[in-house]
Amino acid sequence: MAYHVSKADFARYVERALAELPERFAPALDEVPVQIEQRPPRRLLRSLGLDDDELLLGLYQGASLINRVEVEGFGSPMPKHILIFQEDIELASDSETDLVREIRTTVLHELGHYFGMDEDDLDELGYG
Repeated sequence: MAYHVSKADFARYVERALAELPERFAPALDEVPVQIEQRPPRRLLRSLGLDDDELLLGLYQGASLINRVEVEGFGSPMPKHILIFQEDIELASDSETDLVREIRTTVLHELGHYFGMDEDDLDELGYG
């Protein structure tokens, strides 16, 4: 069963997750804005090879730190940002505790992509 909250409450949970990140990640947050979206657009899901009914909790868009050097010489790189999808995170949560955990895990997962981690790396760390 989904656990729903207001947009304002969800934003507060995201802010709390960001504030609780280890201090060594703070510089990354200055470079990578975090945006909250209600849900992922169908076009985005399809571009990622997902069906319309599959959940997408978050997405990092942009070059990773590892690949940034490689793409900087090729014109303007895509702006870096993290998208957090409120509705899908709510659908994956049964309680406030679940919601807070899913938000934190999603933020860490997407931040991991910024640092160049792939899905296997993130799975090993428990952020898959």
